[in-house]
Amino acid sequence: MNPAAATLWGLAIALAVAAVWLYNRLVAARNAVREAWAGVEVQLKRRHELIPRLVEATRAYADFERSLLARVASLRSGLDPEAEEAISDELARLLLVAEAYPELKASGNFLELQRALAEVEDDLALARRYYNGAVRVYNTVLESFPANVVARAFGFAPARYFEVATARERLRPEVRL
Repeated sequence: MNPAAATLWGLAIALAVAAVWLYNRLVAARNAVREAWAGVEVQLKRRHELIPRLVEATRAYADFERSLLARVASLRSGLDPEAEEAISDELARLLLVAEAYPELKASGNFLELQRALAEVEDDLALARRYYNGAVRVYNTVLESFPANVVARAFGFAPARYFEVATARERLRPEVRL
């Protein structure tokens, strides 16, 4: 084999190896974007499932506490011995609940709801940032030479950054109890 042919073969093999390496790098970056988006979806699902449960638990306890205190207050307005006995029973019930669950107070539930909502929103923001970072890396590889030649040949498309579609979505969700 003459030296020119050997050089051409060597160049062709080097180009093929480079193309395979670039293709694999593009695939890895694209898969990182997909993984990051799955992480965003996990956090969205978590928020979707968690918030209604927390709101309902808080509302249920606040209703329980409100009704128990209302019963005690209404019983207190009666002056007969049966009313006094009923008040004692309700107060004993309230004390048992407080003893068994000392942190089970409406304000504690509201604070827990607030903390959980903040945690979910923080985790979601982190997942979105991770996704956008993965998109940045992928798009940078996709647009860089010579990877862009390989990307075009194999139909790789740029990924879209996570963006808020409407001004309303930029606002923190309102929770009403």
